[in-house]
Amino acid sequence: MIHVEPRELSVRDVHWLLLGGVAPRPIALVSTISASGTVNLSPFSFYNAFGANPPVVAFSPSTRGRDGTKKDTYRNIMETRECVIQAVTYDLVQQVSLASTEFLPEVDEFVKAGLTPEPSDLVRPPRVKESPFQMECRLMQMVPLGDGPVSGNLAICEVVKFHAADDLFERGIIVPDRIDLVGRNSGNWYTRASGAAVFEVPKPTERHGIGVDRLPDHIRTSRILSGNNLAQLAGVEAVPTAEEARRVLSGLDRSVAPEVSAEAFSRAARRNDFEAMLAIAASMTDLPRDERRHLLELTAKTALDEGDVYFGWAALLLIVD
Repeated sequence: MIHVEPRELSVRDVHWLLLGGVAPRPIALVSTISASGTVNLSPFSFYNAFGANPPVVAFSPSTRGRDGTKKDTYRNIMETRECVIQAVTYDLVQQVSLASTEFLPEVDEFVKAGLTPEPSDLVRPPRVKESPFQMECRLMQMVPLGDGPVSGNLAICEVVKFHAADDLFERGIIVPDRIDLVGRNSGNWYTRASGAAVFEVPKPTERHGIGVDRLPDHIRTSRILSGNNLAQLAGVEAVPTAEEARRVLSGLDRSVAPEVSAEAFSRAARRNDFEAMLAIAASMTDLPRDERRHLLELTAKTALDEGDVYFGWAALLLIVD
């Protein structure tokens, strides 16, 4: 672990630390127009949403690294106080990267990137037709965050109209796999926010978990379970009983583990087959207590990592039997 203050580093090194450690960042593809009618399109990854009433988003059109001058997006939005912010999807990432090229102010990035301008309803800058999620915005406030190269300017914008493709939604929620967003990391790295990269964590808003401090000692002090695993277990409202654990065991289909051996357990573990792992571990009654505990903890961890909290509890509670 390094320990360093920003004043001990070059601005460039501070910049790269932020880009790598604060990531992945959503990308705002921002279209603006100058007072004279010149259109600009540029991506920004210092960007997020900050309220829903009214809907507020903000992004940072930083100054240029070489000389600290203001970029076209900054000048345009200060002149007209309007912009459109588009979501960047995987299908658009190469075109968006191309649009980030520092063309001359009179060059139209829509043309260079092969993107289609579409008239907005309430603001002057055009929307990007290819993006499935667009927000027409008006500038509320521009907050300067510094005065040197790579210093930020926080453009705080109110969304005055949303445009979203119909097929993004399921039960009123935008589904990650359907919008297929990308995020920005350090260097040339991006993150694709869909497929195996997306997972669910139930919000603890309708229940009060017991907390890690109330986990049984043999669970809380485990050297196998991670902090994430402990938090999963601690999210229940009450510790399950040993009888409930035995019911899980009795309900197992023993045909999933026709062989009872350490080798069979290892094969099941490689498949993340926690049901077979538990059936094998529970049948190895001649093992020393510590070895059996080790197998049951491995089983619980596999179940928890696969999202089955109840099964994880069942495996751990069998340790005290």
